[in-house]
Amino acid sequence: MPAILAGRMALVTGGSGGIGAACAARLLADDCSVTLAARRADALAATAERLRAGAPAGTEVRHVAVDACTTDGVREAVRAAGPALAVCVATVGGGSTAPILAMADDAFLADLHRNTHSAFLAIKYAAPVIAARGGGSIVCVSSTAARLTMPFLSGYAAGKAGLEALVRAAADELGAAGVRVNAVRPGLVRSREDARIFADEEMIAGFLANKPLGRTGLPEDIAEAVRHLAGPESSWTTGQSLAVDGGNELRRAPSFEKYARAALGDAVIDAALAGRDPYAPPTPAPVPTRPTHPPRPNRPPRPIAEPGAGPGPRHPRASDTAPDTGTTPDTDTDTDTDSTEHPDEH
Repeated sequence: MPAILAGRMALVTGGSGGIGAACAARLLADDCSVTLAARRADALAATAERLRAGAPAGTEVRHVAVDACTTDGVREAVRAAGPALAVCVATVGGGSTAPILAMADDAFLADLHRNTHSAFLAIKYAAPVIAARGGGSIVCVSSTAARLTMPFLSGYAAGKAGLEALVRAAADELGAAGVRVNAVRPGLVRSREDARIFADEEMIAGFLANKPLGRTGLPEDIAEAVRHLAGPESSWTTGQSLAVDGGNELRRAPSFEKYARAALGDAVIDAALAGRDPYAPPTPAPVPTRPTHPPRPNRPPRPIAEPGAGPGPRHPRASDTAPDTGTTPDTDTDTDTDSTEHPDEH
């Protein structure tokens, strides 16, 4: 069989993880040398040693302990890969589990950093070397979370959706330079990173119920798709995101609410799902106030006598009534009318 990828170098970020190591092994099988980049030096060295033991003659396995979420780390990894760099596989990712209203601002930004910014750095610093060599391929590892609704994984889902938008933009910009950019969108894959989920029979049952092919994935399933997009077999493919998930995207994803409750507590989750800020200080009890009475109606002002005038008219009293002597009482007192008796007539 011809050495399809002989003479090429592939950089794999996140190279000590399950998917990253499987991608490196698959590329090695077709005579492509690999450079592994990851933060955990011990795990990285062990992975590199294991790959060297089975590497074909004429291939090389390099490794460099760097943080592939930083500019300096990615630059160092690209330098370690050297001028033969023709393939870059960006597998860095991860996320936190929390409802949006209970998620710390920094935690959301960290999810975007791990999932979108890490891919941006890989593309930005690997593409010039690949283009200078005459062209090649960049493959980013996304997730079904970029397409399926996954409550309690909002930061992770947003990061992976952003990664796929980045892939499309980069593919458009770099096509003329001979650099293809694509993504693979895995479903649930058995790996060290997802050990908690695989230990949860209820959660696994929820995933399997939504996978028409009836099984969860293996790192090798993803590696085969990456190998296809990295090689000449996909020379007319760019800007695409290939789902490798057992058909999960045809249905739905199970809820991660139980993990959020275990991490944050029922009170926090219940408040967030009710639309309340779960960390807001409690509202103080209202201070009792005295009841208020309706205002009294305005009364007309009392007449004020003009200076020098005598007393105003007054109502007659029983004592003011003169005995019947046949004389006429003073007409000034006779003409006074009590307006309160007939209010409708005035």
